[in-house]
Amino acid sequence: QVQLVESGGGLVQPGGSLRLSCAASGSIFKINVMGWYREAPGKQRELVTTITSGGVTNYADSVKGRFTISRDNSNNTVYLQMSRLEPEDTAVYYCKAVVQTNPRFDVMYNFWGQGTQVTVSS
Repeated sequence: QVQLVESGGGLVQPGGSLRLSCAASGSIFKINVMGWYREAPGKQRELVTTITSGGVTNYADSVKGRFTISRDNSNNTVYLQMSRLEPEDTAVYYCKAVVQTNPRFDVMYNFWGQGTQVTVSS
């Protein structure tokens, strides 16, 4: 129905930057919230940041001031600019979209991307 494709992960040194992208496609009528989550080895998946269709953002305390989420509604794409990266940011980063697929029914569904690895190491 809806596919989310992430890109932009990789290996970066502490203090460096990376930009993640996530493009949504398929049976999309409207996307409400888009966001990024991450899952580090041995830990539960956690919220990193979200953005509404109107541009209202929310950040985890651990990334405030370092990460910036943005969104291109015309292309159903969300971005995550990560700066001043720390080893503790190492994780698989997942994109999530809350999507209304049918204009006749006001029902939202959660869709996830496949994840992209971010490794912060010297």
